[in-house]
Formats: sequence, structure tokens, C-alpha cells
Amino acid sequence: MNTKDITQYVTNHPSGKVKIAFADIDGILRGKYISAEKFLSVMKGGSGFCDVIFGWDAADVAYDSGQYTGWHTGYPDAPARLDLSTFRTIPWENDVPFVLGDIMDASGNPAYVCPRQLVHKVLQDAEQAGFTPYFAQEFEWFNFSETPQSAQDKNYRNLTPLTPGMFGYSILRSTLKNPFFTDLFELLGKFNVPLEGLHTETGPGVYEAAIQYAGLAEAADRAVLFKTAVKEIAYKHGIMATFMAKISESLPGCGGHVHQSLWDKAGKNNLFYDAKDKQKMSALMKSYIAGQLYCLPHILPMYAPTINSYKRLVEGAWAPTTLTWGIDNRTVALRVLCGGSKSSRLETRVIGSDANPYLAMAAALASGLYGIKKNLKLKQPATEGNGYKDFSNGVLPGNLYEATQLMKSSAVAKEILGEKFVEHFTQTREWEWRQHLKAVTDWEYRRYFEII
Repeated sequence: MNTKDITQYVTNHPSGKVKIAFADIDGILRGKYISAEKFLSVMKGGSGFCDVIFGWDAADVAYDSGQYTGWHTGYPDAPARLDLSTFRTIPWENDVPFVLGDIMDASGNPAYVCPRQLVHKVLQDAEQAGFTPYFAQEFEWFNFSETPQSAQDKNYRNLTPLTPGMFGYSILRSTLKNPFFTDLFELLGKFNVPLEGLHTETGPGVYEAAIQYAGLAEAADRAVLFKTAVKEIAYKHGIMATFMAKISESLPGCGGHVHQSLWDKAGKNNLFYDAKDKQKMSALMKSYIAGQLYCLPHILPMYAPTINSYKRLVEGAWAPTTLTWGIDNRTVALRVLCGGSKSSRLETRVIGSDANPYLAMAAALASGLYGIKKNLKLKQPATEGNGYKDFSNGVLPGNLYEATQLMKSSAVAKEILGEKFVEHFTQTREWEWRQHLKAVTDWEYRRYFEII
């Protein structure tokens, strides 16, 4: 829709309101409804939104060391800009209008803490180098026959999965809960988050969805909107969806793999494909992969941002643990798919479903561009067989603290993502680590309560 169409739609919509949202550092959408009159008055100019969304964590607890905002600033409203290119309607909410926005700084530029700005910054770097990036994300997630109240009443233990048993790619299970399954596919499409595929994954109540690829900015918006949309559609069916990376030590984790390729400026030729190469990989693609392998230890919290993320990154759990790449190999960190000139791409498998898609995609592209810029060579051969046993190029950091300290002191991370962003982001990850140190877990009770 153009501005005129948007104005007309908002004016005529019977609800008299518009939903707006901004993504915080964890990729959680924070927003509100505003009146149609208010929306029309700010749609071309600027508005404001409380900057506390970058001053607290996922549980709304204020950070104790943030520089951007805090008690020391009084948590004022930050300048905000609504991006009309993201306009869409919410089909499960009477087609109410919806728009994403960006938090700005005092000079009218995107604020360095805003995850969405990082995607646009890295996209600009790619375009200036003559590339058109195409991206897509796929998600695995668990579904439970619970409500927020029932889950809390059960203390999040012994929750009832949507369907029982381990039944990946099951036609039966997708039929068993078909109204929810059908709504996901159809309503997400109407919400302009179109899916390429949707199926059950191995594990009780687990689904997997692949979002259709798009240009980087649109792909990132779709991925962020997907997670919230799935939760909202699930609510309508008395279901709770969770994108935690690992819900049980005995079940597989949930990935948020990102597929990516670089095309020419016109978006017509896939620059990752080379028909003459034995592996059908261009020199550009090899440098892109080399860049990701080199940068991965420097930016892992962008892909694995929570304490729980590292419970997924363990051997034999369908998630990588080593700095490896391979051809159509699901045990490595970077899976290369070079089937043809249209489909050749890289799948970054380290990324969990709990990651902020804006940050994950920005990090993937920035690190790949780093490899191209530095003309890095892919000297490491493709891993064949079990990537968990290939230690030739090292292993991933084992927990959030270790990964965050590497990123915090990394000149590479600051070069490709920006020093101020890295400082803010790593402070939030240090906070996350400190919060978990206070918690007494069920595992500690089982291990120590009687015996110690």
C-alpha cells in the first residue's frame, strides 16, 4: 500500500485504532494501540516511545549498568519513527492495521540500541559493495495445551504437550490438530509472513516452519513477526507456543536456522553459484563462509543469546558444537546447499529459535561480508560425516558468560557491528548471566536436597 491507501484503510477501519510495535534487544515486540487520529498525525513525521524497552530485560527488570537509559536518565520517551513499508493487517484481529517502527536518537538517526537499525546498517554495507542479500529463517518450536495462567499455576512443570510422542513429518499429527495447523499456514500468509512449508518435527507437540525468502530487511521483519504471530494464533486455540532453545534435557532443541545468499545488484544472478567449481561454490561464497567461521566465536551471543541457548548446543542434539562447514551436512555449523543457480545458499545452523532474528541475520551477513572484504580463503575442507568429532578448527564457547566475554573484548565484533552496539548488547548478556546465578533450580533440589 502507498501512503494514500494506508490513510484510507486506517480512516475507514471500524476499530478506529492501529497497533504499533518496536522490537527490543531480545526480539520481543513491545507496542500499543493508538487511535486512528493519532496514527494519521504521526505517520509522516515522528512520534515517541518510552526508551525503557532498551533499559530492561525480558522480564521487565531494569538493567543495573546500562548507559543508554536507566534511572540516571529518568526513562524518557525516545524519538520514534513508524515504517510504513511494514504496514499490514492482522487477520486474527479483525484485520486491524499494524505497523513496525524504529527508535531514533536525538539527531533523527536510528538509535544504536535498536536491533532493526542494525539490519539496515549491514544491508547498506552489502548494497554499497554491490550485493543484494536474500535471507529466510526457519523455526522449530514446542506447543502445549496450556494457557499462560495454567502454565504458571503448574510452575511450568509437567505441561501437557499439544500432541504426544516423537513423530516428525507426521501426516497424522498435523491432522489431529488441523484447525490450529491450518490457521498457522493461512493466517500467517494473510499477515504477509508467507510460509514455504509447515510440518511436525520430532518431539511432543513440535512444529517446524520455513518462511519464504525475501530481501534482508523484509526477511528479518517477517521472522520477528512470525514468532509473535504464532503465539497469538496459538492463544486463539487455547495453546501456548514457546521458542525456547531447549525445554528438556531428553528432547531435541529448537533451531532458528538462517538461509542466505548474495545476488548481484539487480537481484538476478546468484553470486554463490559457480557451475565450473567441483562443489558448485563460487570464490565469493567460499570467502563468505570463511568470514562466518572466523567471526562465529566473536559474535556467538547474537545467535545464542540466553542461558538456555547453550543447553541446545550440545553434542548429538541436532545442533552444532564445532566450527565446521559441510555440503548438505546437518551436523556442522554451516551447511552449504548448492543445488543450482537459483537455490544455492548457506544455512547457518548455530542459530537457535530463541535468537532475535534482527540480530542473528545482521550478524550472519556482517560476518560473511567481513570474509569477502578481507578476502579470506576457505582453507578448511568440508567436514564429511560427523561434525561433532571434527575439532580441526575449534569448538564453540560453552556458555553465555564465556561467549559474551569473547564478544565484549572482540575488535572484530566492534568492527562489523559497531562499538556502541557491542557495548550495550554485551552488558545485557552479562546481566542475563548474573540473573541466572541467583536461581535455585530443580536440578539442584534433585541432586542435593536429601543427600548433602
